[in-house]
Amino acid sequence: MRRCFPFPLLAVALGAGFLLSGLAGSAWGQQPSGAGTSAQASAERAAQELSKAPAPEQPALAAVPVAPQAATAARPTLADFAWLEGRWRGGWGPRVAEQDWMAPKAGMMTGLFRLVEDDKTLVLEMFTLVEKPDGINFYFRHFTPELVPWEKADATVLILVGTDAKKIEFENPVNGQPKRAILVRVDADTYTARSEIVPEQGDMQVIEITYHRVKPAPPEKPNAKSGGRR
Repeated sequence: MRRCFPFPLLAVALGAGFLLSGLAGSAWGQQPSGAGTSAQASAERAAQELSKAPAPEQPALAAVPVAPQAATAARPTLADFAWLEGRWRGGWGPRVAEQDWMAPKAGMMTGLFRLVEDDKTLVLEMFTLVEKPDGINFYFRHFTPELVPWEKADATVLILVGTDAKKIEFENPVNGQPKRAILVRVDADTYTARSEIVPEQGDMQVIEITYHRVKPAPPEKPNAKSGGRR
């Protein structure tokens, strides 16, 4: 049976073999040609003495540090979406798109979207981000200004399929209306919303709107003439 030696033990074994070969060669070279038996006996005695000598102490094997396993990627939570809180405005051709997001609370975030053109509301959209045991779902429904729902069935749901510091991607597991919704954070006050609609027939349609945070107006300064009098 073939044996596999740890490296230090294998080195000791090879060193002993080379030493024995050297002793034998030296003994044979030092003897005249007629004294072969004596030389061979000397070599054998040397080999026997070496075999009886205590084995050199083998150095302890250095402990090999075990690299810790890579930390499991943290599961996304609504805290990763908290930056959306507030009011946003963007342009889509001649239309103005507005969003309002509430802060995460009780396992969900709630938002409202309004699309206006020429002082006329084209559509309202209500949406929620809901934290589930297996991830985060994005639900939304469209309404007329009179709150008549466009969708006659349940709300459309997209599931979170990817997220990092700059990009959030949702996907529709049922159909292509839309197939994907992607949010790309440009900076603290700007992000791009991309919606990819894949119809049953025809080419994919893409709607992309860049939103800018609407910051509250600074409070008015008191009139200098009034001097803050009440």
